[in-house]
Amino acid sequence: MPRRGRSERATLADVARLAGVSPTTASKVLNGRGDVGPKTRELVLGVMAEIGYRPTTARHERTRDRALVTLLDFVESRYAGTVLQGILVAATSARAELLLRLPPGEPISTNRTAARAWMEEQKATGVAGVIALAVAVPDAVLHAAEDLEVPTVTIDPIDTTESRVVSIGATNWAGGRSAAEHVIRLGHRRIAWIGGPLGSAPSVERFHGYQAALDSAGLTPDRALIRHEAFSVEAGLQHGRDILSLDERPTAVVAGNDEIAVGVLAAAKELHIAVPGELSVTGFDDTPQTEWTTPRLTSVRQPLVGMGRMAVETVLGMADGVQPASRHLQLATTLSVRDSTGPAPRRDSPGPLS
Repeated sequence: MPRRGRSERATLADVARLAGVSPTTASKVLNGRGDVGPKTRELVLGVMAEIGYRPTTARHERTRDRALVTLLDFVESRYAGTVLQGILVAATSARAELLLRLPPGEPISTNRTAARAWMEEQKATGVAGVIALAVAVPDAVLHAAEDLEVPTVTIDPIDTTESRVVSIGATNWAGGRSAAEHVIRLGHRRIAWIGGPLGSAPSVERFHGYQAALDSAGLTPDRALIRHEAFSVEAGLQHGRDILSLDERPTAVVAGNDEIAVGVLAAAKELHIAVPGELSVTGFDDTPQTEWTTPRLTSVRQPLVGMGRMAVETVLGMADGVQPASRHLQLATTLSVRDSTGPAPRRDSPGPLS
């Protein structure tokens, strides 16, 4: 097979295609990973030699120069910390440097000229890709990255209508539905929702899942029990106090994330409402704090570490010329049942649904 000239430089995607392996396997061979069989490794290395494939720089030079920027609006939440753990583990495994950045100030997020200048600076320092965690899309910074051909992946973007941006998330609708179905099966009929802002796509998807579960069970949600504000303990505490002080209070609260659920648990404790005897509470994310609450929190598990790892693998693959199979990647959610949910009080329950 003839070697390619400079204008026809072989890519890792070419290597994978000719070797009959996945781009991920070809990348593992390139990076010396041990989880590739010897025959496959020999085959891939042989194709690399045959077509004259060379990384952009030598392997050890590349691992020093290759960097990823992670943009995030907040760092104090357990959600962000858990996703970052996955990003860090995957970046370390790929021998890429990880740089954490808060998004540039509000003006730059809407000013394309300023955003481009900022992104040019990042690219000049050797940044190979950008991972944006829970930021608004469209965004001038992300558009600048696209214009400059800097691979970009978003995790849980606030707005998912921007089809050009590669996003990674979880099955939020299915997760919201599973939480609501769980308390319905326990006999609850008066079920509240306290979620994040209506401008957040993940929050809205979870709320629609909650609505779908109630609709399927023939239940009409009481508008007085539906609240949308922020993914915070403070929001859960405020709205928890409010709805739990109603004459006809709910016997279950489906929260849009674990932070909100923690606030609801605090409100219940203040008002001397037993959980789960008088009130069941579910969260969403299944962050480590679910094991620390009293009682331990039932929560919809998002594969947060896996989302971080997938973001790194995807953006590095894009940097090597390998485009993801889909622009919007979703990982499955599961319900982790713990101690904060139980049968509905007798006044509310005709008996669990089968």
